[in-house]
Amino acid sequence: MAEKIISLNRKAGFNFHLSDKFEAGLVLMGSEVKSLRDGKANLGDAYGMLHKGELWLVNCHIGEYKAASYTGHEPMRMRKLLVHKRELQRLIGQLQQKGLSLVPTKMYFKNGRVKIEMALGAGKKTHDKRDDIKKRETNREMARVVRKRG
Repeated sequence: MAEKIISLNRKAGFNFHLSDKFEAGLVLMGSEVKSLRDGKANLGDAYGMLHKGELWLVNCHIGEYKAASYTGHEPMRMRKLLVHKRELQRLIGQLQQKGLSLVPTKMYFKNGRVKIEMALGAGKKTHDKRDDIKKRETNREMARVVRKRG
């Protein structure tokens, strides 16, 4: 079954040097899943965090589901990430050693379950971001010239 993308974090590649990517499950409430099916998710300010030996997703906004009863969910609550023990141990080692961050890159449905793709990222400096902007602009200029000639 194909993946249905719910939300992308386009700024992740601009703000971080991304390296290892991995997939994690999410512990969600029913109203959150319904809201995600409507596409009401924002990964813009979200990040992963280690707390008491577990991985958590912080600052991920999942909008309220209007048809839910009074027992809806809190949009900005911390959500537990589900990964294998071996993978968790490897991540703990890398996060403590290298000073990296856990950055969510996309959220999607896979076989009816909500998954999130996380990446290890080191923050970019301002000059690195400027270099990326220059590269993007030159690529756009070259594409314009090719289109005009063709």
